Amino acid sequence: MRKINLVLIIGALTIGSFAAACGDENAGGTAGTGGAAGTGVAVLTADVLCDFSQSVENADESVNATSTAAWTCADEVRSLSANGLPDHEVGTFPNANNPTAISEQSVEFDFPLSPEISSQSGIDTMVVAYALNGVKFEVGTAGACNDAGDCDPIGNGGTWRMEAVGDNAFDFGNDESNGHVQPTGAYHYHGIPEGYLIKLGQGEAMTLVGWAVDGFPIYARYGYSTATDPTSAIKLVTGSYALKSTPDAGRPDVSIYPLGAFTQDYEYVAGSGDLDECNGRTGVTPEFPDGIYHYYLTDTFPFGQRCVKGTAIDGGGFGPPPGPLNN
Repeated sequence: MRKINLVLIIGALTIGSFAAACGDENAGGTAGTGGAAGTGVAVLTADVLCDFSQSVENADESVNATSTAAWTCADEVRSLSANGLPDHEVGTFPNANNPTAISEQSVEFDFPLSPEISSQSGIDTMVVAYALNGVKFEVGTAGACNDAGDCDPIGNGGTWRMEAVGDNAFDFGNDESNGHVQPTGAYHYHGIPEGYLIKLGQGEAMTLVGWAVDGFPIYARYGYSTATDPTSAIKLVTGSYALKSTPDAGRPDVSIYPLGAFTQDYEYVAGSGDLDECNGRTGVTPEFPDGIYHYYLTDTFPFGQRCVKGTAIDGGGFGPPPGPLNN
């Protein structure tokens, strides 16, 4: 497969509503119902990581600085203050397909301390979450191609949304943690942050890695086989999207851009995996033994949520999609 090298990277823009166009049914049992044990009420998360801070010197040659992150809770708000620097080994930045060095950012973000489901089909997001280390998750991209196959990583024209993770035609200069750098110097994740998981050192345990912008927690890769049973075996959790068997009408040539290169190449198939259209489900977790709606980072598409089921404070993290996702 020939990969298209990209030498200009812009901030990623994730899409939630592409899932809604495929149907409103939820995979994974009561995934769309909201609060504790699927009761549809807000869940107080104040007992979990409300006084967490770290300051980690990262000697990686692409960072060579101190990564800081502080999480606090007050007045129904969970707040993050961080400098956006990763606290783990990263790839080489700049590189041939990502020309920007990692630099310190000013990350200030508030999350609902009592998240609640507000949309069954999901709400469009740009920044979908922040890891505990203060690095943001922007799983999709702003890059797009037009019907003729002319592609632009900054998304000027065209409706075929370029994917940054997986076996596809585009090389965004990602490192082994599925991260790269925006023109602002902001390092961010497009999928499972492998280097961060190694640093956390939880192995195959169910591991909390961050908080979505709507206040619900995010776990990486592993979950309980039965969502409501903490004694059930740990398994690899899978999303409920499938690669389409034939390309959509008007799609750029598959001989150049094989199926899987674009977001529209996938469709939500309720019940085919463990999760709903926003890559989440309701169930118990080590931190929430009474149950909570929560998201997953997965090895399969969509790799992380492209939408959220709750509402962010002051609309933070939300934004309209850059173009239609279904022709």
